[in-house]
Amino acid sequence: MTTTLQDASPIIIAHRGASGYRPEHTLAAYELAIALGADYIEPDLVSTKDGILIARHENEISETTDIAIHTEFAHLQTTKIIDGESKTGWFTEDFTLTELKTLLAKERIPQLRSQNTTYDGLLEIPTLQEIINLVRVKSGEINRTIGIYPETKHPTYFQSIGLALEPPLLATLTANGYQGANAPVFIQSFEVGNLQDLSTKTDLPLVQLLNNSGKPYDFVVSGNEQTYADLVTASGLAEIAKYAQAIGIHKNLLVPRDSNGKLRSPTSLVIDAHAAGLLVHAWTFRNEDCFLPLDFQGNPQGEYELFFSLGVDGVFSDYPDTAACHRTLQW
Repeated sequence: MTTTLQDASPIIIAHRGASGYRPEHTLAAYELAIALGADYIEPDLVSTKDGILIARHENEISETTDIAIHTEFAHLQTTKIIDGESKTGWFTEDFTLTELKTLLAKERIPQLRSQNTTYDGLLEIPTLQEIINLVRVKSGEINRTIGIYPETKHPTYFQSIGLALEPPLLATLTANGYQGANAPVFIQSFEVGNLQDLSTKTDLPLVQLLNNSGKPYDFVVSGNEQTYADLVTASGLAEIAKYAQAIGIHKNLLVPRDSNGKLRSPTSLVIDAHAAGLLVHAWTFRNEDCFLPLDFQGNPQGEYELFFSLGVDGVFSDYPDTAACHRTLQW
């Protein structure tokens, strides 16, 4: 078995909270994740019109809230280009926090997680500050430090409309005592430029997210021809290590799948990243068969065991209890 970079038990990152059990990015999802053994909870951050950071997977919120039934906001439905894609709906940056607090969350994939629809219409959209408050209370209750793992969503876009995510993120973290390289926080982004800029302004750990296709959107805008595939080469990882402490990788970059969904041989990415001094956090682990490789249908536990054996330093999971259980078996 390959060891983790620091020869420590890998961390369990609750992907949008315990989103296999509760609607994602709600305080209920985060609270349950902590109870189920998560080490970190992951809020994706977007901005309101008045510059408040809130947790939503996307700034377009028709899939995750009841906005469509709020006739008072019908006039705000619009079409925008976000990271090169046309999207129609309602966008967080067109609403104040007070307005968004009148909305209620709903399950994003009800066809797969019908049990979660029980909570539709019961839960608010949380702010970053409310998430930090929850973490502080729960950490005290269970006498275990729970970290946060915020993602800056569409940073180039939000910068372009005068609602840059990074200043309020750093201000909120600083105000709440998060400081230094060992603080229980990781700041992540699929873009490169905002992480490089953050590295000059904070010592907090930064994570370069790497997809298994495409390229960072800021590279698209700047005309940089590099893709994510270029960033996982030895030279690419060495460049990342200049500004980040970890990579957050699509798990297919570590263990590719063939055209039938069957796993192929692992790549050397964990070894290469560790050689560059980078932690490796893999995403996203889910229990449903439609997300699992053919090798582990009906056996999500086996998938965890495989990836833990390869030395990953952490996993993003919708089911942190499953992840935590099988980490215990490995370590």
